[in-house]
Amino acid sequence: MEDPRKPAPSWQTPSANQSTEAEIPQVIHLLTQSPPSTQRKTLETYFTPSASFTHPFCRTGSFEGSRWLIWCIYRWYKIMSPKIEISVDSVAYDAKNLILYVSIHQLFRIWLVPFFSAHVSLVTVLHLVPRKHTSPTTYLIESQNDLYQVNEFVKFPSQLGILSVFVYAWQLLATLLCVIGTGLFWPVSWVEQNMVGGNEQRSLVDVVKG
Repeated sequence: MEDPRKPAPSWQTPSANQSTEAEIPQVIHLLTQSPPSTQRKTLETYFTPSASFTHPFCRTGSFEGSRWLIWCIYRWYKIMSPKIEISVDSVAYDAKNLILYVSIHQLFRIWLVPFFSAHVSLVTVLHLVPRKHTSPTTYLIESQNDLYQVNEFVKFPSQLGILSVFVYAWQLLATLLCVIGTGLFWPVSWVEQNMVGGNEQRSLVDVVKG
């Protein structure tokens, strides 16, 4: 039986439909739940040497050798939370633009902080590039961008979810302000609809006359 922690020797073309979707969960588990040597081998197998990583709390930029910084980030991630529970909910592949969208949820614990845990959800966006001189075509990850809603990433530094409560309250207040704003500034919408929008060919006089 093949060791699930062993990276695959190559990544077949994602245009084959299910190939990439099947491999991505394994890649994510290898990066987040493996020892440092396996993390490094996985990065060397699936990421370009100049790959970039973007997260609400850190970023690497893209330059020759930036992949090493990504390895350091994943190592520190594993040091902070040695037993990470992570699941891939779905994978969507945009074949035209070579982009993978991966929906993930995880339970993050910091071993130095007793009773701390953060249940967070995110969408990881992976940009791919074709490897040169490979047949069939194989692809590497050129950039990783971890996208969190504000109420999700504040769970990391917030004990008991206190910051999340403030974020939810602010979001509800912002929605209320949107409702108030549309009531106060309804003439702007009327002008847009009747002069700029569907009736843009009619003059103001014609619009008023109906």
